[in-house]
Amino acid sequence: MSDPTLTIIWAGIIAFAIGAYVVMDGFDLGIGILFKAFPVGQQRDMAMNTIAPVWDGNETWLVLGGGGLMAAFPLAYAVILPALYAPLTAMLLALVFRGVAFEFRWRDPGHRRFWDFSFSAGSVVATFAQGVTLGALLQGIVVEDRAYAGGWWDWLTPFSLLCGAALVVGYAMLGACWLVMKSTGRLHNKARGIALRLTPVLLAAIFSVSLATPFVDPQYYDRWFQMPGMLVTIPMPLLVAFFTFMLWRDLESNYETRPFFWALGLFLLSMIGLAISIWPYVLPGSVTIFDAAAPRESQIFMLIGAAILVPIILAYTAWAYWVFRGKVDEAGYH
Repeated sequence: MSDPTLTIIWAGIIAFAIGAYVVMDGFDLGIGILFKAFPVGQQRDMAMNTIAPVWDGNETWLVLGGGGLMAAFPLAYAVILPALYAPLTAMLLALVFRGVAFEFRWRDPGHRRFWDFSFSAGSVVATFAQGVTLGALLQGIVVEDRAYAGGWWDWLTPFSLLCGAALVVGYAMLGACWLVMKSTGRLHNKARGIALRLTPVLLAAIFSVSLATPFVDPQYYDRWFQMPGMLVTIPMPLLVAFFTFMLWRDLESNYETRPFFWALGLFLLSMIGLAISIWPYVLPGSVTIFDAAAPRESQIFMLIGAAILVPIILAYTAWAYWVFRGKVDEAGYH
């Protein structure tokens, strides 16, 4: 028997891990998405150097989110995997290929053009697959007798493809703003120009997904357009518009750090909207977090481990970002 309080705590831990992954791995995937836009040579090397000390550690949060889901909500894990084998497998293979390319482009300069393409393509595919996975979860998964009862291609819909495209735009914006904050010279100026051009595209992507979501499932429509949900629905577009305006203004005004945090704010607003839409479901419309939760004893055992490991992960992550807090130029960090 699961414990409702522990179940909510574990839902919060997994939500935090997923949010941390989106924030931290989002910008380095974004740099990969934009990589082919930078000239071969110094600008590409500088772009990779901005993330070299932290990119592999960022993916720790993906492991925590996936492992935590399996341990804390085994029913959800058992349903989600067969339903989303294709996009999840594509994501993992792309992340592996991208990681290999990241290392080999320095060690095998004779084939650098191939490794650059692999790094960029792996970033695009991994990001798009993550967005498709999110869209497929939002539109619902067919569950019967506590097992997946849908078909192989149920995940492939216009809505899931829209979510995939929107996430590519969002990560690209994070990557551009990260380079504005961390790079110098021509790369800095190019990244600023890309971020300015992406700002209206990102706003259109957020608007498109937000407009489509209430019509994916009646429960979303009811939550967004009936009380008390409207108390959140009404200010949310205003907050998105404000954050977007501030992002645009600070890019135009040559601020270096603030645009990145405005872009993160847009992601935070999107995640809040997502949480409001699906709570308390882990599989929207079919399985709640309380239905999918592990037994109380398992929750307690895992919580002890999480209480030890999560602060350690946060500490070494914060230390890495602090050590490499400066800007990058042709000679590296300074």
